Order: sequence, then structure tokens, then C-alpha cells
Amino acid sequence: MRRVCLFSPCLTGPLLPPPPLSSRSTSITEEMSNIYESAANSLGIFSSPCLTKVELRVVCKGISDRDALSKPDPCVVLKMQSHGQWLEVDRTEVIRSCISPTFSKVFTVDFYFEEMQRLRFELHDISSSHNGLKEADFLGALECTLGQIVSQRKLSKCLLKQGSTVGKASITVTAEELSGNDDYVELSFSARKLDDKDFFSKSDPFLEIFRTNDDATQQLVHRTETVMNNLNPVWKTFKVSLNSLCSGDHERKLKCMVWDWDSNGKHDFIGEYQATFKEMRGAMDGRQVQWECINPKYKIKKKNYKNSGIVILNQCKIIKMHSFLDYIMGGCQIQFTVAIDFTASNGDPRNSCSLHYIHPYQPNEYLKALVAVGEICQDYDSDKMFPAFGFGARIPPEFKVSHDFAVNFNEDNPECAGIQGVVEAYQTCLPKIQLYGPTNIAPIIQKVASSASEEMHTKEAMQYFILLILTDGVITDMADTREAIVHASHLPMSVIIVGVGNADFSDMQMLDGDDGILRSPKGEPVLRDIVQFVPFRNFKHATPASLAKSVLAEVPNQVVDYYNSKGIKPKELSDYESSRTFGP
Repeated sequence: MRRVCLFSPCLTGPLLPPPPLSSRSTSITEEMSNIYESAANSLGIFSSPCLTKVELRVVCKGISDRDALSKPDPCVVLKMQSHGQWLEVDRTEVIRSCISPTFSKVFTVDFYFEEMQRLRFELHDISSSHNGLKEADFLGALECTLGQIVSQRKLSKCLLKQGSTVGKASITVTAEELSGNDDYVELSFSARKLDDKDFFSKSDPFLEIFRTNDDATQQLVHRTETVMNNLNPVWKTFKVSLNSLCSGDHERKLKCMVWDWDSNGKHDFIGEYQATFKEMRGAMDGRQVQWECINPKYKIKKKNYKNSGIVILNQCKIIKMHSFLDYIMGGCQIQFTVAIDFTASNGDPRNSCSLHYIHPYQPNEYLKALVAVGEICQDYDSDKMFPAFGFGARIPPEFKVSHDFAVNFNEDNPECAGIQGVVEAYQTCLPKIQLYGPTNIAPIIQKVASSASEEMHTKEAMQYFILLILTDGVITDMADTREAIVHASHLPMSVIIVGVGNADFSDMQMLDGDDGILRSPKGEPVLRDIVQFVPFRNFKHATPASLAKSVLAEVPNQVVDYYNSKGIKPKELSDYESSRTFGP
């Protein structure tokens, strides 16, 4: 990976110390105080409840064929506008060979009445050999506000192509408010003796589950994967919210349909059956629930027709979903660690053009980002002691390059007292080191992951680790970093990377999972998305609270996703209703 250098000279000797703190103007102290105050005001990103949560479902129609021989493989990407930037929130599954897809993926977003929440739905034709967006064809987009969708319940528009020209394809987005019950249900289906619909091989079955709405319309809840060439398929276990499945009504009718998948998109109908969640609950105690799969046409035409196979529910498990507040109020601590880039491309700190220059009147970008993010996290850590590390510098006494040295030079105890302690250790450290390189961040991710791994083995929700990496350039150990992140995705840990300066950070977006699923060099995917990358320049003229909100907004969901996926409950439940709506 090419290193982007902002300053060419490598520093060859110790730096001159910055002016003593006591001799500087009080302006920098006031400036830092303002950052502290502004960051503190943004605490609401962790604690203020949103008005409600909304589920969005997407259907597209009239997508043009790629050519005479092939149909598109559509996927919809949902983006939300933040500080003028479109940030990806989530994306649907890819449906192969389909011009009018109904996506089973449900987008869950927080709705704030008092905010204008701008959304962008992008339709892409994903290459069958690559699920990323770089090689995908852009088919059109819809821009609207969440308020428009919520107020109309169902918003249908033509998609706009490049240049805002109206295309033939249309998109329909349906909104549904989540009820107070955020519990999920885990279902495992299989089937036996399904009808064979193929001449030269066996059927390729998949299962669709529809919910019957109050107005008698059908709403797709889930579509399983296709099991190829098998009349006795075992589909993968899946999770769906009780709200999506039956709107909390255990006796609401569910229509289940089994299809034989065809590559041309014209799937053959095998059969159907009706069920309720009340019936499904019969599989909660290790028992099986079975339904006959019926093809109505065959039932009328064939005298001795019995069924087109049997569908079996092997497991039904209700998963209680706890909130971020449940874990925090149950004693979970946020363990905050900071890692600072001391590579030579930052420039000589004695030079006012350097990103590490200690200005007598205002903090540099490293300090601004550190304080804005750190001030939020420290309120969730009882001892307020934060490990601080540096990377890419030659350190005394032997001046060998290190990629995970303690900024306070105490390797046995790298912790600093509060964010102010980290700031002071950083300022004290600068004149004692030689800025060098390269920009390797895998070692520091592995160091924090080692601590998170010890916490994981306790199987309790007591410590969740956040690593803030401040860097000025594109990292040079991308392969090792991807490997480290994939490993860390199994641990109680999140990684926030803030890009400082004006370097080209486009390659860093790969770590954020913005172009498909991040994978290790060996092809192993991340278990969950734990990385958030933000260029500081996007917030240069915004408040520190805006930066903090952007980089930390995903943390509450990451904490909840980790502990819920591991089946780890809060150590102590508070008096709060654990099912109450909560938004980051």
C-alpha cells in the first residue's frame, strides 16, 4: 500500500521542547476548555432516547435487463446524510436475476421528529463474482427524508439516474413503527420429500415467510437461502424480530411458501402452508413442529394427492434483546484507549505547518479529536485511567522504531489520569521522540485485542474496549490490519479511526466495511462491523460535539450486538424496562 506523505523530511534528532505551559497564553487553556464543554454537551448520543424506531422495507420494479441474455442482480444500499456526507447505514441482500425484487432485508432506523433525517436509497446491479460496489453498476437512487416516508407510510418514486434523469425503475419504501417489544425469535427450518421440479436434477428449494397485515395484504418477513439440488433441505438458522414476524400478535396468520429456484428468476412454485407464531412456539422445548406443504392446483386436479412435502420447524428460540443502557447500568465499563500517529509525514512539530505543532493559542487537530471523543467515553469509565500509545516513532533510549509504545514511557503502566492526563503525556512525549515510520496500526489493535480477549473469557458484560486511532496517512500494513480487525470482531471491542490532515484516505474506507464485508487476506469475513473511519477535515468547521457524535454513534449498537450475540445478559437489570425504545 502506497504511503501518502504530507512532509518529506525524516527527523534525525530529538525535537526542541515546546514552550513551557506556564509561559503560554491562557487562550489555549480556554480553547481546550471549550472543547471539553462542547464534547460534554453531546453526551446525549449515548443517553437520549429517540422518538421511536422505524422498520423500512424496500421493493423495486421495472429494472432493465443488463442485455438480452442476462437479468440484473439488484441490491439496495441505504445511506444517511451527516454533515453533508452520505454515510452507508446498511444494505439489502443481493437477489440474483431479478427485475422486480422484493427484498427480505429490513432496515431499522431511529426516527427523531425534531430532526430532518435525509436518506438516500441507491440501487446497484452487483456482479455475481463480486459483492462490493466498486464493480457494480449504478441503476438509480431516491433521495427523501425519513419524515416523508413515515408520514405517508408507503413512498413510491421513480429512481433517478446519473444527472438526475428519471429512469424506468421505481422503488417503494414502506415504514412501520416498532412496537415496544424488541425481542427476536430464532428459527431453524428444514423440509423432506419436496416435489421435484427439475428434469435433470433435483429441486433447488428456498422458503419465504409472509405476515398477513390487518388490511389482508401480505408482507415478506424472511427469505431463506437456496439449497441446491436437494429435496430434503436444511436451511440456515435465522433471526427475526417478533415485531416483524407477527407484530407481537402470536395468533396472526403467516403464509409460508416453498419455491424451486431457477437462474432465470422464474422460480417454480412447490407448495405453501399457513402457520402462526403460537404454533411455532411448540418447537421451543426441543420438539418439532410440522406442516404439510400443499400445492392448491395439485390438490384440485390429482385424486390421490397428499402433499408436496413436509416443512419442519426444528427450533424456535425467543431471544431477549437488552439495550445499551441495560448494560451500562448493569456495571459495564467502557475501556478507552488512544493510539497516536508519530510518523514523519506529520512534519516537524517545531514547524507551525506540522500536524503535531503545539500552538500557543489553539490545540492542533490531534488534540481536538482526542478531547472530543475521549470526553464522551470517560463518563462511562469509573476510574478514568486511559492507556495511551504511540506508533511510528523512534523512542529513547535506543531510538528504535516502535508501533505500540506508551506515550508516558511507562510500559508497565501506560495509563494516564483522565483525558487531560493523556493531553499532558502527549505534549511531554513530543520533544523526546524522533518521528519516523511506517504507519503500522496492526500491533496496537492486537495489543488492545489481547486485553479484550481476557474479558471475553469472563463471559460477563463488565468491560467493553474502544480503541481510538489518530493518524495522518494511509496505513502501510493493510493486510495485517485486516487480519487483526477480523480477529477483534469476535471480541468486546470497537475501533475508531480519525484521519488527521489532508491525505487521501480513500483506502481507509475498506476497513469501515463501506464497500462490502471486510475480509482478512485469507478470506475470513468480520463477524460484525466494529470499525468507524472519519476524516477530521469533514468536521474542521463543526463543533467537537459533531465529531464525537459521528464517530461514537455506532458504539451503543456495537456493544449491544456483541453481548446479545453471545447471549450475555447485563450483570444487573436496572429499574428501566429493558424493552423500552432506545436510540444512540
